[in-house]
Amino acid sequence: MGSRSEEEEDETLLLTTTDGRPPAATPVLVFSTLVAVCGSFVYGSAVGFSSPAQTGMMDDLGLSVDEYSVFGSILTIGAMVGAVMSGKIADQLGRRWTMGLSQMFCLLGWLAILYSQVSWLLDAGRLFIGYGIGVTSYVVPVYIAEITPKNLRGAFTNVNQLMIAIGISVMWLVGIIIPWRTLALIGTVPCVLQVLGLFFIPESPRWLAKNGRWKDSESALQKLRGKNAGIFEEAAEIRDYTETLHQLSETGVFDLFQPEYTRSLIVGVGLMVLQQFGGVNAIAFYANSIFISAGFSSSIGSIALVIVQIPFTILGVLLMDVSGRRPLLMVSAAGTCLGCLFLGISFLLQDLHEYKELSPILALVGVLVFKGSFSLGMGGIPWVIMSEIFPINIKSSAGSLVTVVNWFGSWVVTYFFNFLMKCSTEGTFFLFSGVCCVTILFVAKLVPETKGRTLEEIQASMNPLTTSSLSDL
Repeated sequence: MGSRSEEEEDETLLLTTTDGRPPAATPVLVFSTLVAVCGSFVYGSAVGFSSPAQTGMMDDLGLSVDEYSVFGSILTIGAMVGAVMSGKIADQLGRRWTMGLSQMFCLLGWLAILYSQVSWLLDAGRLFIGYGIGVTSYVVPVYIAEITPKNLRGAFTNVNQLMIAIGISVMWLVGIIIPWRTLALIGTVPCVLQVLGLFFIPESPRWLAKNGRWKDSESALQKLRGKNAGIFEEAAEIRDYTETLHQLSETGVFDLFQPEYTRSLIVGVGLMVLQQFGGVNAIAFYANSIFISAGFSSSIGSIALVIVQIPFTILGVLLMDVSGRRPLLMVSAAGTCLGCLFLGISFLLQDLHEYKELSPILALVGVLVFKGSFSLGMGGIPWVIMSEIFPINIKSSAGSLVTVVNWFGSWVVTYFFNFLMKCSTEGTFFLFSGVCCVTILFVAKLVPETKGRTLEEIQASMNPLTTSSLSDL
């Protein structure tokens, strides 16, 4: 690799400090993260909208159950399309304007739902929102991971999951007392806030570096770290690693299946598969019917879910950079395994006509343990790790693939859940419990600890063949 010119060295050395303190959460960094996670709130509100709006929409517009089922499920179709395109768009437009583009689609979608009088316009609006959140689900955690220092990255990136949970909870609670059109209008608010906020936040320094905009990259990094912060070491590491990766060609999806990327791909895809096939969306989408089937009040159960979800997500954010990713993932997976086990035992007791008074309590405890445990780690950490492990030259293709796998897994589980329940209710939850148990082993054997390491350090250790081959050039 060529060395920097003396002029460039002098310019960046002016940014060096000697106090050795880890970078702090500056106002610009906090504001940039808040603007980014407005998109996460939109994601959560889109997922949470269909349940409270169902009765009002079907009555007002005369929709059949089949028509409303199409409205609910088409969100996932749009999200898969958005996920396929998300990586390339983020590489071409940059992280900031990709978030802006996604919110324009979401805004149009909410407005279509707000003013719709016919089912096809509802479906078109829902499809637009799905496309928008498909893009958002990739670009938001990537942007946050690329702007935050290593000592704060886990917690800040996991705020993405916290805002998704808040978005779902707000829609569930507010939707009880207001009409569905007003609920759709509320959905537009975070879209507008994010679009306006994007004009006041910096672009990702790593995306700027990838595109050869070195001065812009250092300027963005300086804004994020503070006026008097020393960024020389971090800027130099970003520059050196990016220059190294420039010797590699940009990859497509099929290029990912090469030996040097094997571990990153297995970890990224594996976590998403295990997250979805552990049953999270089946339990989230059908929580009311699970409570009713178990003989418990659905309204009390839903309120209890909201009460549990947000505090545990906040706890996960606080513990992320303290305990590390791996321990939190294993504890979270163990909790989801236990929750599904309780649900399976609850329905088994029903079938055996034993301990009938215990069955509803076990069902409630099972759902709450599952949801609390999932919110603690399995909800957010796979997205954090996805944003950390892929080198910049494959990040767009790999990130798109991982995001598509996540959305496809969500569709498969929610589509087949009712069929599985008809075959064997208790067997369905024992199956989910088994997947969660496999997750513990997968994390213990394959998932690296990324706490306290720069993105460049993580990616070099995850892709040793690429690093060693480039060192010989």
